[in-house]
Amino acid sequence: MSKTYWTYRRSVVVLGAVLALGPLAACSTTPPPPSNPGPVIVPGRPGEEASTIAPGEATGIDVPEPNDADKHFMQDMIVHHQQAIWMSDLAPERASSRDVKELASRISDVQGLEIGAMNRWLSLHAVPTVNPTAPDHHTAGDHGAMPGMATQEQLDQLRNARGAAFDTLWLQLMIAHHQGALTMAEEVRQKGLDVKVQEIADDVVVEQTDEIQRMRAWLNG
Repeated sequence: MSKTYWTYRRSVVVLGAVLALGPLAACSTTPPPPSNPGPVIVPGRPGEEASTIAPGEATGIDVPEPNDADKHFMQDMIVHHQQAIWMSDLAPERASSRDVKELASRISDVQGLEIGAMNRWLSLHAVPTVNPTAPDHHTAGDHGAMPGMATQEQLDQLRNARGAAFDTLWLQLMIAHHQGALTMAEEVRQKGLDVKVQEIADDVVVEQTDEIQRMRAWLNG
């Protein structure tokens, strides 16, 4: 056969092989890399604004260890919450106001969950946890230095009150109690370093500021 024939035949074979491999080559093509992710937000220290860094730098973030202000806040706030729960658990049988009963139930539920979260944080950081059911944790006792804590005399008055008298005294004591929690939260916002503690302090400020406003409206209504 002529050289021209063999040249033609080889071209046909090569072309056929290229066409046969075409779909396979298309399937094995490496997909384009994803678009660049956005910057990573890094929380600032208390009183400082957050900053941003490139995604590749995120692994080098130096997370500060909790300081004494963080640890003391978590331990003290457990005790503080427990007194609010004790006061709130009196409401179902003693309060006459539906608003008071509903808010007391919410305080008991929410602050009970927060106590659990705070004790888990303490355990995670090898800090002694706090037993919220300890007998003296609903009274001022050794914790009287904490702002907003009701005295034993005030708690006895609350326990012995019924109806409208209970509603009024409960609102007065709980407003003072919440204001004390705000003081504690603001202090750790300024002195603490741990991001989780800052989040809990922020939640305390938002929740309890709103509740103070509602309780004042009921008290003055």
